[in-house]
Amino acid sequence: MFCWLSRLYLGFSTPTGRIPHLIRSSLSRTLVLTSQRRIPEFSSFVARTNMCGELRSSHIGQEVTLCGWIQYRRQNIFLVLRDFHGLVQVVIPQEESAASVRKILCEAPVESVVQVSGTVISRPPGQENPKMPTGEIEIKVKTAELLNSCKKLPFEIKDFVKKTEALRLQYRYLDLRSFQMQYNLRLRSQMVMKMREYLCNLHGFVDIETPTLFKRTPGGAKEFVIPSREPGKFYCLPQSPQQFKQLLMVGGLDRYFQVARCYRDEGSRPDRQPEFTQIDIEMSFVDQTGIRSLIEGLLQYSWPTDKDPVVVPFPSLTFAEALASYGTDKPDTRFGMKIIDISDLFRNTEVGFLQDALSKPQGAVKAIRVSEGTKYLKRKDIDSIRKFAADHFNQCSALGKLRLECADLLEARGLMLRDPALFSFLWVVDFPLFLPKEENPGELESAHHPFTAPHPSDLQLLYTEPEKVRSQHYDLVLNGSEIGGGSIRIHDAELQRYVLATLLKEDVNLLSHLLQALDFGAPPHGGIALGLDRLICLVTGAPSIRDVIAFPKSFRGHDLMSNAPDSLPPEELKPYHIQVSWPADSEAEKSSLNQPSHPES
Repeated sequence: MFCWLSRLYLGFSTPTGRIPHLIRSSLSRTLVLTSQRRIPEFSSFVARTNMCGELRSSHIGQEVTLCGWIQYRRQNIFLVLRDFHGLVQVVIPQEESAASVRKILCEAPVESVVQVSGTVISRPPGQENPKMPTGEIEIKVKTAELLNSCKKLPFEIKDFVKKTEALRLQYRYLDLRSFQMQYNLRLRSQMVMKMREYLCNLHGFVDIETPTLFKRTPGGAKEFVIPSREPGKFYCLPQSPQQFKQLLMVGGLDRYFQVARCYRDEGSRPDRQPEFTQIDIEMSFVDQTGIRSLIEGLLQYSWPTDKDPVVVPFPSLTFAEALASYGTDKPDTRFGMKIIDISDLFRNTEVGFLQDALSKPQGAVKAIRVSEGTKYLKRKDIDSIRKFAADHFNQCSALGKLRLECADLLEARGLMLRDPALFSFLWVVDFPLFLPKEENPGELESAHHPFTAPHPSDLQLLYTEPEKVRSQHYDLVLNGSEIGGGSIRIHDAELQRYVLATLLKEDVNLLSHLLQALDFGAPPHGGIALGLDRLICLVTGAPSIRDVIAFPKSFRGHDLMSNAPDSLPPEELKPYHIQVSWPADSEAEKSSLNQPSHPES
């Protein structure tokens, strides 16, 4: 049950020898980068000799020192000691001469931290536990030390014990002790290390940190605003390192990579985080095919070996094909139930609403075939589908949502459509470069971001019918979730200025530094960003991205552990020339901010 860590590290650490890679500098020096993978030494530099979960019958007779938490105790004869590696049974000595050791181990509360030293012995015949990796052995204790006693816990540190998410976030440091959280975070760490190895050691990328304090960027999501000590001057936290990575290409770095922290003030979103992490990549002299091949190789190289291997190349669909077949630009291709155009069957229909639909420009009649519907779905399910369709009437994405709703109902009735062990990657390409603004359909906004290059075949349309221009934007989809997106960038200053000023009506002065850089010999370049939180969430099968982040925010963007965000007294705001203006009817709210907040439910 608890051998996950061994599989994790063995899977990522199979010895492969040395991997030389030569990079020649302008000074004719040669840098040899090598990578040698091996099983890590977990007990170096510390008081313990071994991890609890690593002991086996091959260790019988060895003297060991272990450190960990008391998982549980049985009849004051045995206790189970836990560390991140696993569990081991400890025999509490009953001899009078070991009274002090017995007192420590019998009186220490569960989840207290102890250090024990003793001998690895085999369990008596018939008392082995085949469900425990260490089930053939136990520790005969000679000495014990209580390192820290534990008070009564708000919940038990066991994966099968149900806890509300609010309670887990409030006591996150306790929740992190669970085997599931340990597995999620360690797998995340290992995948990131493999990605670094692939990018930097095998393909010459340079790992570069970019600034966190930046300025407002036109378009895109809302940004967090940070006051400065200059009156009326503010920083913004970057939504992504987009401008910096393009400037690095202008600077001749050629291949950039960063595990980047990004920030978006998106308010209450159920499965989003105001701060998140992405694997950020940019390359010079590259096209879409190069970026896609790089990412396919990156995922194949970093993929955990306890999962089915990643098969490349990934299939691809155009944006138009994805909408036509699945009703969404991020389709889950693990199951069928594609959308079918049946307009020809109803060309001569006398049904009024169908005639009306087909008479309109681009009007169509489409359907989804639910092949197992008659076998699995009940009358109330059909009624639910009808209500769902009515609630989403007149949305372009209605059939795509209805397809997923049907899948949910079928799976609730016992038909498995979406295999959780299957990872179905898909590239979606040829997105429109612009979309009509929701608040003003007569104006355009970027479908991706304003630095995305137009499709070469549509370049002339940019000046006549920009709404018809396709972009060099590509998304990577996994099991119906977008896990990455990127594009080939505009590297011509005049074209970039035209897009910003003429088509998007943006203030080009906000981007004068980028436009100036593009005028100074910018190479063609492109890149991509993978959403690390979302990717790890899908790989581990976690129900939420909050389960793969050490200290996440709640769905309202709050830190329930520290009660952030918090209010500041006026004297601390004064150096930033800020004064809080309270609405007349919010005195009660103002007062509540000065009181300890309560956990969210």
